[in-house]
Amino acid sequence: MKTYYAKPGEIQREWLLVDATDLVLGRMATQLAAILKGKTKPTYTPHVDVGDFVVVVNAEKIRVTGNKAEQKTYYRHSGFPGGLKETSYKEMMAKHPERIIEKAVKGMLPKTSLGREMGKKLKVYAGPDHPHAAQNPRTIELEGC
Repeated sequence: MKTYYAKPGEIQREWLLVDATDLVLGRMATQLAAILKGKTKPTYTPHVDVGDFVVVVNAEKIRVTGNKAEQKTYYRHSGFPGGLKETSYKEMMAKHPERIIEKAVKGMLPKTSLGREMGKKLKVYAGPDHPHAAQNPRTIELEGC
């Protein structure tokens, strides 16, 4: 019996819809990263992007456990000396709640060109509306969130 390797031309991609209301950030992000990598499919191949598209709605209603709401900070650097910027979780949640989920999931993907392609399949929206109705996304429930 030979091992099956998925070819880029024969991948069947699906659109999935996740409602982030009252889901824990880290637990949700690990499951989304597995879906984007394609690890939930029987045709998973490590060197080929076989994952599905994921649309996350209601990003403004996620939860974090413990004291993370007060203590968590996000850093970014401009590349220039003294260019380190930091933003608290509360500020980020008030201004850009979708970026919280994007950063959490992309941090769990490979840091390669393949990982960047996987990250492009994640679509996050703060409210309940999204522009991907034409793709007929299938609603899924994440386990253990």
